Amino acid sequence: MKKIYFKVLSYSMFGLALFGMASCKKDGFLGQTSTSNLTKPTVFADSANTVAFLSNIYSNVGFSADPGRFLYAGFTTNGGIDAASDEAEVYTSAGSTALAFESGTVNPAVITDDAYKKSYVNIRAINQLMANLSKAPINAFTKTQMRAEAHFLRAWYYAILLKHYGGVHIVKDSIYNYTDAIPAKRNTYAETVNYILADCDTAALDLPLVQSGLNYGRASKGACLALKSRVLLYAASPLFNGQSIGVGSTKELVGYPTYDKERWRLAEEAAVAVIGTGAYKLYTDNSNAGLGFQTLFTLPVNGEYIFQRMRPDNRDFEELWQPPSRTGKNGALPLQGLVDAFPMNTGKAITDPTSGYDPQNPYANRDPRLDYTVIRDQTPIQNRLSSGKSPIDIFIGTYQGRSTGPDAVNVGTRTGYYTNKMLDPNAVSQDFTHNTKRCWPLMRYAEILLNYAEAANEYEGPTTQVYQAVEAIRQRAGLAPYQLPTGLGQAEMRKVIQNERRIELAFEEHRFWDVRRWKIAEQTENIQTYGMEVDRNNTSVTYKTFPVRKRNFRTAMYLWPFPQTEVAKSPEMLQNPGY
Repeated sequence: MKKIYFKVLSYSMFGLALFGMASCKKDGFLGQTSTSNLTKPTVFADSANTVAFLSNIYSNVGFSADPGRFLYAGFTTNGGIDAASDEAEVYTSAGSTALAFESGTVNPAVITDDAYKKSYVNIRAINQLMANLSKAPINAFTKTQMRAEAHFLRAWYYAILLKHYGGVHIVKDSIYNYTDAIPAKRNTYAETVNYILADCDTAALDLPLVQSGLNYGRASKGACLALKSRVLLYAASPLFNGQSIGVGSTKELVGYPTYDKERWRLAEEAAVAVIGTGAYKLYTDNSNAGLGFQTLFTLPVNGEYIFQRMRPDNRDFEELWQPPSRTGKNGALPLQGLVDAFPMNTGKAITDPTSGYDPQNPYANRDPRLDYTVIRDQTPIQNRLSSGKSPIDIFIGTYQGRSTGPDAVNVGTRTGYYTNKMLDPNAVSQDFTHNTKRCWPLMRYAEILLNYAEAANEYEGPTTQVYQAVEAIRQRAGLAPYQLPTGLGQAEMRKVIQNERRIELAFEEHRFWDVRRWKIAEQTENIQTYGMEVDRNNTSVTYKTFPVRKRNFRTAMYLWPFPQTEVAKSPEMLQNPGY
């Protein structure tokens, strides 16, 4: 296997890197040849180099959702966007963007610039591809497919910019050099949304509904429809739909100045367009209630994934989330609030006095997704360099001759938990004999069902179809009964949908954005967070929650600040409000 490298120029506001470095897959479209010191003429004069150039753009599609996205000074990961929300706590108190969001100290000087620079670097590369594709010695059909994929990828990176910052400057097909006077004026939120939708529509005209074989992982018509569903759902949500936090000249940059209920209809129809293709379904495993939810994330190819970040055999998530005894420990740590959000296996909330929840046996008879999302005391995990599994000792005290070890609360974990979401039960961090074939899910069918349920509930109320969409998620999860109570009102159904998104989509880059677009972050983020301490002494076991961190949230934090280095380059570049 060979990698392809390109010379990199210095970049200004829009990341003027001419080319970047590709991340390769052993088989399939990310597996490419290796050449060094290539220039633009040599890239597009060669078919293999042109294909590799497009593959390089794909290699960055998962950066925003990367659970190891944020770094601290020791160059070790400190969680991703999940640690910046009420899902999880950073692994260490050393500085990172996630910690800045936890503490409420985020500002233009400390915020990571990856969302801005990586998105624009890739948008520029896409424009380079589209400008030069006609010169490549590739057949017409393949060129049409590649151009369509490029339109989708451009929409994808603009959608990342949109959810971070609101309206951003749309470069269209321009390719700026470092000697050019680069315009910096931001387009409105509405203009940015419309540009993304238009690129999705253009791409969908020439792409197959789904990709398969060596093309699996490439953009498809289904991915175009799913991205439209996500973008339109966000656009219809309270933060952007007539309840903008902007003032004066920034009001149209960060949302729609006036509310329009029809935006919920557009979001509903976009989700219906995906559902109506019949191309996707929830992955199920009838051998065990809820097991499909775990197994799904270990399968690189399945009918639930709509768009995914392709990877070779890997231990990506295990190296972040598994406990220190498995040489993981660098990712975000789940909080008690997330654990408490999972209902009992009957679907009843643990706060329901009829649920049967026992605080001194807190994990018994819970929603199966809890065990597949969170590693708790005594969760069995595959051993390193050997076969079989052994329980993780997170407890304090002494039990059956064992004393506090490296995985214990306040030793290996700050919350009493580790993350289990998307981990392969047969994979182990830093163990080449226990890999997984997983790829990273970026859009999957469960999200589309929940998108539909939310939009339809806001536009029409809790119809039968809304019930069916939510209940399909709960049925696959293994809840019994999975049916919701009849007669729910719109507000009650809204709470159900919001909690289903919280637990079904945990650690998949949703919670951080959801609480913001719902405009409830002032309640969900201004909190005292808690963890769990388990004390095992011989036959006695007690469970006690303990405080982890007092979180702080400011209104400005509904959106990200643009990096100060970018704002300083031009007076046209308006910073987001509150920064």
